Amino acid sequence: VELYKEYKVIYANYEEAKTLVTDEKDPEMLELMKGEITIAESKIPELEEELKIALLPKDPNDEKNIILEVRAWAWGDEAGLFAHELAEAYKVFAKKEGYSLEVLSESWNDAWGYKEGIFKIDGLWAYSRFKYESGVHRVQRIPETEKNGRVHTSTVTVAVMPEAEDVDIEIRE
Repeated sequence: VELYKEYKVIYANYEEAKTLVTDEKDPEMLELMKGEITIAESKIPELEEELKIALLPKDPNDEKNIILEVRAWAWGDEAGLFAHELAEAYKVFAKKEGYSLEVLSESWNDAWGYKEGIFKIDGLWAYSRFKYESGVHRVQRIPETEKNGRVHTSTVTVAVMPEAEDVDIEIRE
């Protein structure tokens, strides 16, 4: 609401300045009005974008803790090395942002890369910060495992899941 009120005030002042500038004779006032118009013309689109974002419904999971899973996918050992590097980057980011991190599971390939790494990240808004990381990630590079200097494409999958809430389950025979 406050954002919309600010938008209405700036837009009203902009419209008023546009109508008054045509009748103004004083050069100083004319310059002042043109300055206001220029400022408003840059501020109005910014506020419109902020309003669009503010009007989006919130994801009910945004405030939840997450389970983050990184798995090697294509190109075996090299994908495992990439998965490990990516997981380490997520760990560093989580700690830097003040989240606590717990390693739930790690399995390694022969090159000491990940087959999979599963982590629990605790902290307010963890899901909202990590949810867009889900999907397939790829890298093209000359891998550490390559002897002939060829570029390989390696892929890993990343799953970001909000932590499930505790529920009571009754099992009837």
